Formats: sequence, structure tokens, C-alpha cells
Amino acid sequence: MKLVLIAALAAALAAPAAFAHSSATTLNGTVGPGFTITLKQGTKKVTKLKAGTYVFKIADKASDHNFHLTGPGGLNKSTSVGAKTNVTWKLKLKKGTYKFVCDPHSSFMKGSFTVS
Repeated sequence: MKLVLIAALAAALAAPAAFAHSSATTLNGTVGPGFTITLKQGTKKVTKLKAGTYVFKIADKASDHNFHLTGPGGLNKSTSVGAKTNVTWKLKLKKGTYKFVCDPHSSFMKGSFTVS
């Protein structure tokens, strides 16, 4: 009986921790079809985030653009120029400054955000 009670208690304590790790905040990135690139959380432009795990849903809507994200720790993720695509990246963000650009048009299609 004691063993069953201990096992049940352990399972109950582990469940909230497992649930907390699976519920990462979703950020939506879009590039194209015109000369636009954005990163939003809901309807709000991303400028500041807390360190942690995030799901990036990227909609690359033009074959002449890409969405390229770089940041601390050597983060370097991108979609391909030449293809329209939707990708999902689950990333652990550390403190620092992150940048996103369209590589072929990086002088004007760009953005950034900080993580604290």
C-alpha cells in the first residue's frame, strides 16, 4: 500500500513539471509576399522576450525572400531563398540580442529583439 501511495504521489508531482515544459509560447514570423518581414506574438510585434523556450512558426510567402534568425550561442536558422514554405522551430532563447533578416534584401528587410 505504501509503495502505491509513493508512486501516485511521485506521478502527481511530476505531471505539472512535464506540462510546464511542453507549453512554449508561439511566435509567428512572416516574410513576403511583398517586401515585409515581421515577428509577432499574437498581434504584437516582438521587441522583448524573457529567456526560455519558444516555438517559431515561420511563413515564408515568397520565393525571392527568406527568414533568417541569428542570435547568442551561434543560433542560425533560416528558410531557403527560392521556395515558399512554412516551418516550425522550437528554440531555447538565451539572454542577448537576436536579429532576423531576408538575406537578399537585408539592408531594409530586417528586425531584432532582445531577450532578458
